[in-house]
Amino acid sequence: MSERNVLNLLSSMIRFPSLSGEEDGICAYMQSYVGAAGIQTRRVGNSLYFWIGSGPNKLLLASHLDVVPPSSGHPYPPFDAAEVNGRIYGRGASDAKASGAAMTSSLLELAAESWQPENGQVIVALTECEETNYENNGLRKLLKEHLPRPQAALIGEPTSLIPTIAQKGLLILRLDARGKSAHAARHALGENAILTTVADIQHLSELTFERIHPILGPTSLNVTTIQGGTARNVIPDQCTIYLDIRSTPSYTHEEIVTQVKAAVTSKVTVHSDRIVPVSTENNESIVDACMEALPGIEPVGSPTASDWIFLKDVPTVKIGPGQSELSHTAEECVEKSEVLRAVDFYKSAVKRYFEHSRRT
Repeated sequence: MSERNVLNLLSSMIRFPSLSGEEDGICAYMQSYVGAAGIQTRRVGNSLYFWIGSGPNKLLLASHLDVVPPSSGHPYPPFDAAEVNGRIYGRGASDAKASGAAMTSSLLELAAESWQPENGQVIVALTECEETNYENNGLRKLLKEHLPRPQAALIGEPTSLIPTIAQKGLLILRLDARGKSAHAARHALGENAILTTVADIQHLSELTFERIHPILGPTSLNVTTIQGGTARNVIPDQCTIYLDIRSTPSYTHEEIVTQVKAAVTSKVTVHSDRIVPVSTENNESIVDACMEALPGIEPVGSPTASDWIFLKDVPTVKIGPGQSELSHTAEECVEKSEVLRAVDFYKSAVKRYFEHSRRT
């Protein structure tokens, strides 16, 4: 296959304004594109998966088709796939259509070379609703109802083609302080909920999470919103704050909640705990395969979430072309040379994974 194929495919994918929930057109296009190469496909909603091989050792390559809405100030029309100075610009160029195009091209090239995984199967999944809407998340639905649980996985997200073997989670807590209202002129008759919250915030600022993850570092906690009081002359009887906690595998979310409850007097409620921290051990075959395919590059951790959370019990590496810092920005783009390297990387990592599996 020509090296231009993957770049043409990526440009075609960018031209679909596939906002979350609006992936029908791009999904149909990808199904036709893959089918034309003689590869069997299955579509579930606006998600698509296809494969080579039929053995029990299943390696999943997954990325998403949806994008967030355009930002203001794009240097080029966000869905035109402009090619400028060796880069392709557009919404989704790196997050994450470059990964999807490279994963697709790698499987098609392996098939064209008549390569087959020994005693295994390589599955590529291109899914809907990754950016928003947890309930409709395409990979979640595929794993729940259609795909077998894989033995290993690669998640396609922009990491500058650096293997990512740990990813932070997100725990959001709501803290409600209750007091007693009174006229401000008779404040002794009331109980000021805002002052209770101030004391809680002070205690939270002194709270430490002593277990430091070797790659992701410490768990972080931040107060991000505060709401209390109804009038300038009324002692507030309630105050609410939200905590944004970026967790690591060093603590479970339950452990963090327990520590927060012990530090404050406000009522603590879990607002969201579905984005769990995940990590993969260095000695897993999929990590070895990635490191051999990219010699000299050390694995890293990631502060951003991805569909990896649905594979928390599966050895997984998050890796793909593009810079994570450009995701969801007007300047989103990807180096064409990096997309080409990504195809070679995925092919090499797939082959090396099955070589490792054969030896073990």
